[in-house]
Amino acid sequence: MTTEPLDIGVLGYRFMGKAHANAFARLPMFFEDAPELNREVIVGRDEEALAEAADSLGFARTATDWRDVVGEVDVFYNLGPNHVHAEPSIAALEAGTPVFCEKPLAPTLDEAEAMTDAADSAGVPAGIAFNYRFIPAIQYAKRLIENGELGEIRHFRGRYLQDWLTDPQAPWSWRNDEELAGSGALGDLGAHTIDLARFLIGDIAELSGQLRTFVDERPVEGEDETRPVTVDDAYSAQVAFENGVMGTLEATRMANGNKNNHTIEIEGTRGSLRFSLERLNELELLRESGRGYETILMTDPDDPYLDHWWPPGHIIGWEHTFVHENYEFLSAVADGGAYEPSFADGLAVQRVLDAVERSDDGREWVGVE
Repeated sequence: MTTEPLDIGVLGYRFMGKAHANAFARLPMFFEDAPELNREVIVGRDEEALAEAADSLGFARTATDWRDVVGEVDVFYNLGPNHVHAEPSIAALEAGTPVFCEKPLAPTLDEAEAMTDAADSAGVPAGIAFNYRFIPAIQYAKRLIENGELGEIRHFRGRYLQDWLTDPQAPWSWRNDEELAGSGALGDLGAHTIDLARFLIGDIAELSGQLRTFVDERPVEGEDETRPVTVDDAYSAQVAFENGVMGTLEATRMANGNKNNHTIEIEGTRGSLRFSLERLNELELLRESGRGYETILMTDPDDPYLDHWWPPGHIIGWEHTFVHENYEFLSAVADGGAYEPSFADGLAVQRVLDAVERSDDGREWVGVE
């Protein structure tokens, strides 16, 4: 257990770098028992952009090589693209530094296994960025299920729908490249759904999956050329959970009209629930004695995490999930405790991602190894 401020090192300063830097700044304002921390160093390759990011995000200094950082800080955040998850994270863990890594854990199952082995050997917190676990409505749903208020669970449906790649002229990025990303909508979006399925229902035993790529090449921004798309645009899967629950999973980045629509539906023998990320503060709940769904606004002080925020009726946003996530992770680091979701959870999700790919290759049901 430590009472000294934690020196934070972060690899990556764009989308996720901003999300976590915002959470670091908010923590002491709203979570009085959160550990103290220093935004010590931010890591990247472009020195000019890096200096601007350090200034705007509140970091004391910059570095262009993660090797100079992982052994010097108290916590290392790996928020880079998927292909740089393994090597820096393993090096940090071997130096005894707790690691927080973006999802999916790695582009491949072999790398995810190596990362989890390193975490097991290090014996320090190693967390993966499944921030949707920390939405108050999801925490509330978990509580309902564990208390048996939905009865025996029969069905789980998870969909993650976006539309930012619907236009075939949308520019190519690293997310369209198998070597850099590992997979497309499957790993980028499906990983979140699979984690929530495990968190709320349990492990998946077997599945039948399908992958589709609708646009085979995309233009390179600012250049007169195209590059091939080597990942999936969409996936779907029929799944059988180990506890007998029947499920369906789906994700696409080509669903017109859906900006960030992550939807969970669960039906049991005594009740059902529905949730959409586009209505983050609401949970639809059908109770045993009800005739239809009621919409619960998750803003009461006794709802998960809400005692830290605003008066009842005042909603929170997507960015607050990162505050909750970092509160739990950094508290585990400071206290020397365990943190979930861990690298082991990330590996479990990676095994499901791998099973979907194997199922698509063989056009058959496969077990989750």
